[in-house]
This record gives sequence, C-alpha cells and structure tokens, in this order.
Amino acid sequence: MSYDDPVENRPAEMPLLLAAELQDHLMTATNDLERLQRLLDDACLVLMDGFHGTAGQLGEVIDLGHEVTPHLQAVRQTLYKTVTALQFQDMASQLITHTNKRLRNCADQIAREALGDDDPDGIAVVDDAPLKPNPVTQDEVDAGSVELF
Repeated sequence: MSYDDPVENRPAEMPLLLAAELQDHLMTATNDLERLQRLLDDACLVLMDGFHGTAGQLGEVIDLGHEVTPHLQAVRQTLYKTVTALQFQDMASQLITHTNKRLRNCADQIAREALGDDDPDGIAVVDDAPLKPNPVTQDEVDAGSVELF
C-alpha cells in the first residue's frame, strides 16, 4: 500500500503515526468482532437448550397420545421457525470470521508498509485476505424442511 508523491512521482511512505493509528483501529475492530462471536455463540447455546427442552416436552405430550390439535400444531410450527432462525448463527459466524480475516490482513499490510520487514528472515508475515468478497450468499433466513418428531 503506497501513496504517490505527486511532486517527485515516486511512492511516498505512509506516516508512521498514521499507520500505527490505523492498525490500532483495525485491531480493535477485530477484537470487537471476536467478542461479538462469543456473545453470539453464547446466545445460540441458550436458544438451542430452550428449543431442545420445548421440543422434548412437546414430543412427550404427543407420545402420551394427546390429540394433535390446531393449537398444538401451531406450537410445532413455532418450533420450526425457531430452528430456521438458528441458521442465522451459522451465517453470522461465517461473516464475522471473514470480516475478521480481511481486517487483520489490512492491519498487517499497513504495519508492513509503515514499519518494514521486522522478521529475522527479512519478510513480515501477512496472512492472505479471503479470496471471496462474501462467504454467505443469503441475505435472509428462509424456512426449510425440519423434522422435529
């Protein structure tokens, strides 16, 4: 990442202070994404526990020979929607991981350009950025086939 110096028509170096500040902001963003991922994982565990508990209770009611009334069928449909909504966690996790890698790549490139290669072998390590612009092609969660009982 270099900036053209219009006066001498040669690459100008990014000011060290600016590079350090940009790198700090990018690393803070990646840390925030990691924290968001942990919060999302915890919330989805609670949702899954609630789903399995409710599905188990509903299964027991049906196993005891209770008639599957319209109300009971509505409860079953609500559970289907819950499972579909839990797909959100998977898509969100993929997006968080992808964005995190992209931000870390930018931070590493800025550091390499501003600070040079500080590795003993003379080459700063910069992980490759993700090749795809977006790992998730869906932009909404749709209902699918889910077998509960």
